[in-house]
Amino acid sequence: MNSAIVRNLLVRGMLAGLGAGVLALVAAYFLGEPSVGKAIGFEEAHAPAHEHEVELVSRSLQSTAGLATGVLIYGVAFGGIAALVYCFALGRVGRFTPRATALLLSGCALLAVYVVPFLKYPANPPAVGDPDTIGKRTTLYFLMMVLSVLLAIAATILGKRLAPRFGNWWASVGAVVAFALVIGVAYAFLPAVNEVPADFPATVLWRFRLSALAMQVTLWAGFGLVFGELAERLLNPRPAAAASSSTVAAPG
Repeated sequence: MNSAIVRNLLVRGMLAGLGAGVLALVAAYFLGEPSVGKAIGFEEAHAPAHEHEVELVSRSLQSTAGLATGVLIYGVAFGGIAALVYCFALGRVGRFTPRATALLLSGCALLAVYVVPFLKYPANPPAVGDPDTIGKRTTLYFLMMVLSVLLAIAATILGKRLAPRFGNWWASVGAVVAFALVIGVAYAFLPAVNEVPADFPATVLWRFRLSALAMQVTLWAGFGLVFGELAERLLNPRPAAAASSSTVAAPG
C-alpha cells in the first residue's frame, strides 16, 4: 500500500469519523443529555449552600455547542486513527473485502476499546464518584482499555497461528475463548470501584450508562459502514471500471 493510498484512506477515515460523530451527537443529545441534566440536578440539590458556584459556561451551551464540539472533534480524531489501523490490518486479518474489513475492525475496536472496559468500569453521570479518587479511577479505566486492546491483538495472532492446524472456525473459537478467559482474570484481580451515592436514582444511572453505550455503538457502527463504503470505492473500483468499459465497447 503506497503513501498516496494511505493518505486517501486517512482523509476518508476522518470524513467517516465526522459523519459517525454527527450520528453519535444525535444519540448523545436525545438519549444522554436528559440523564445528565437529572444527575446535575441531584448534585446541586445535595450540595451545601456555600458550595454553589457561578457557572462560567451555561448548561444550555454545554449541552449544545460544547457537546457538539467535543463529539465531532473526537469523531474526526478517532476516524483518522482507525483509518491508519485499517491500513495495517487490511489483508493481514483474513481475505476480506475492504468493506468487510472496515466493519470487522469497527466491531473489534468497539469491543476492545469500549465494551470490555465498560463492563468493568461503567460510565458514571455527574454526582457519581469521589473527586479525590478521579486519578485512580482514570488510571484503572485506561489500564483496562490498554489490556483489552493488547489481548485482542494477541487473540488475533493466536487465531491466525492456530488456523493452519485446526481450521478457521475452531481457531477463531479458541482465540475468543482465550481472550475471554484472560479478561475474566483481569476483571477478578483489578479493584472494583463503587462510589454511587446510596440515594442516587437507579433509573438515572441505568439510563445514563445505556445512553453512553448507545452513543459508542452508534459511533463505531456508523464509522464502519461509512468508511467501509469509501474504502471499497477507493480500493476496489471494479464495478465502475466494468461499467466504463462496457459503455465504450457498446458502440462498436
